[in-house]
Amino acid sequence: MASPVSTNDTAPLYAALLTPHRALEARAIRWVIALAACLASIPGIVFYAMGAWPVVGFLGLDVLALYWAMSASLKDADAYEEVTLWPDALDVRHVTKRGKETRRAFNPFFVRLSIERDAEDRVTALRLVTRGHHTEIGRFLTPDDKAIFAESFGAALSRAKG
Repeated sequence: MASPVSTNDTAPLYAALLTPHRALEARAIRWVIALAACLASIPGIVFYAMGAWPVVGFLGLDVLALYWAMSASLKDADAYEEVTLWPDALDVRHVTKRGKETRRAFNPFFVRLSIERDAEDRVTALRLVTRGHHTEIGRFLTPDDKAIFAESFGAALSRAKG
């Protein structure tokens, strides 16, 4: 866990580890690709028998594109954010899927949680706003997850302010 910015040895008022939603594990992705390849081979055989053999290559490209997209999604799951609220500091640590770390520290008394919503009242963005600067948090969360996080973190931030 990240070392806090706080200067005292008290327990954090709030701590959250935000991770992207991962629909499938690597093993499940292999099954989906195998199923897609089998299903693509059915029309592939028909087109090959009719003499339209180039279609088989395009069907193979579709399966390859599906594999690439699902693999990229699996790699994106390595990203995460740690949000830790101490009585005298707010520490936000963002780690990308490649391991690059960005860390921001805030004074909780000067931070405001800004919640953006769409026309259907779903949470689309969460930002920490302080002195004219803003930092987006939980970018990879679903709208429902953003709403749940905003509610619990907003309450903790209010408690920290007194």
